[in-house]
Amino acid sequence: MKKKLYPFVCAYLTNCSISLPKLFLSVLILIFSSLSIAETKPNNKTLVYQFAINQEIMPAALRITNNAFKEANQLNADVILLHLNTYGGLLNIADSIRTKILNAKQLVIVFIDKNAASAGALISIACDSIYMTSGATIGAATVVNQTGEQMPDKYQSYMRGMMRSTAESQGRNPKIAEAMVDDRIEIAGVIEAGKVLTFTTSEAIKHNFCDGEAEDISEVLALAHINNYKIVKHTVSVMEKIIAILINPALNGILLMIIIGGIYFELQTPGVGFPIIASFVAGILYFAPLYLEGLAANWEIAIFITGLFLIGLELFVIPGFGIAGISGIAFILTGLILSMVQNNLFDFDFSISYGLDMAILKVIFAFLGVFIIGLIIGKSIMKSKMFDKIVLSKTESAKEGYTAKVLSDAAYMNVEAEAATDLNPAGKILIKGDRVDGSSDGGFIEKGSKVKVIEVRASHVIVEKI
Repeated sequence: MKKKLYPFVCAYLTNCSISLPKLFLSVLILIFSSLSIAETKPNNKTLVYQFAINQEIMPAALRITNNAFKEANQLNADVILLHLNTYGGLLNIADSIRTKILNAKQLVIVFIDKNAASAGALISIACDSIYMTSGATIGAATVVNQTGEQMPDKYQSYMRGMMRSTAESQGRNPKIAEAMVDDRIEIAGVIEAGKVLTFTTSEAIKHNFCDGEAEDISEVLALAHINNYKIVKHTVSVMEKIIAILINPALNGILLMIIIGGIYFELQTPGVGFPIIASFVAGILYFAPLYLEGLAANWEIAIFITGLFLIGLELFVIPGFGIAGISGIAFILTGLILSMVQNNLFDFDFSISYGLDMAILKVIFAFLGVFIIGLIIGKSIMKSKMFDKIVLSKTESAKEGYTAKVLSDAAYMNVEAEAATDLNPAGKILIKGDRVDGSSDGGFIEKGSKVKVIEVRASHVIVEKI
């Protein structure tokens, strides 16, 4: 094992000449240490803490790793076993996990269950022991962007350096580790120039990048000569499960449709309230997991909120639908799209998990979905009982005793009046001491403004500002 149980004793014996008193003292230290360990570990069983990463190396994987190592330390575990299956992910996240493993006081074992590509290879090499299932692979650690194209050499150089230093720290061939990144490296009997190195299980064993082939955890521990053990498995928290559900592409798409649909229906029927509330709740459920995953940044959420504010301004303050409304829609779309993409402001080179083009397509499809749903079931929604509860849909007919005052053309046409309320465009008009329903001819008219009636339509008038 790389992690020594009694490093202070080893250092003591190494840095001094052996004498009987010192040897006796060392034996006493070992005895008391063993007694202490026996108290914390019943039956002298080796405590193995097991956790899994079966996903892209994204912020969620780092969160799982941090939680697992924290709990392993609290339990005073002897061994941490990582069950790994990944095609790679973000370099900065992989580096954080690698550092956590290298600094661990426990023996860290990785069991590669099929795939340890790219960032997964870096994480695996950082472990003290590597075991692979039959048919597994490790390597292909070239840094690429969202389209799969190789990044400039400065990125490759950084990755080569991390792979090399990590391999050296674990006694593995650093040149082989570099060859997993750089296709220019040639190693006789291992890889020729022009190819990025990827090992199969047998090849990894042959070149000391794997300690053995195993098909399950029990075989891994047997090969590691850990026989008398107790396994404690990491359990995913309720919050992590909720995040996993909300970030599911299908549900994520539905939330997008609710956000866009709520804004659309609120624009169609301003003042109803329910659509915009549904949009707001969906927005929280949409952004919260993306924020915790490290995708949605504060400024991207701020862009979305700014868009909502501009839409509200257009609906309730500014007349018509102009710059504020169009800008609001643009801000909302920008916030929704950027929140799905791993980016540094407007630099999308490292959008490995979800490309900008895919994010744009997802939002477009959400728009199309809202449009199609509006065409197909829009009328039935308006007639539903649920909709009756949130809007006034009852008809006030003459048979039930309701009547409407019919205005006389001669009494009101071309008459000067006053806007009793803001006209945006509808409101109340004060004409000859009477308050009647009215609306402007298209523009916004403030309360108290002088107006002139230009048209009489049964029970209401159309006015223009004088």
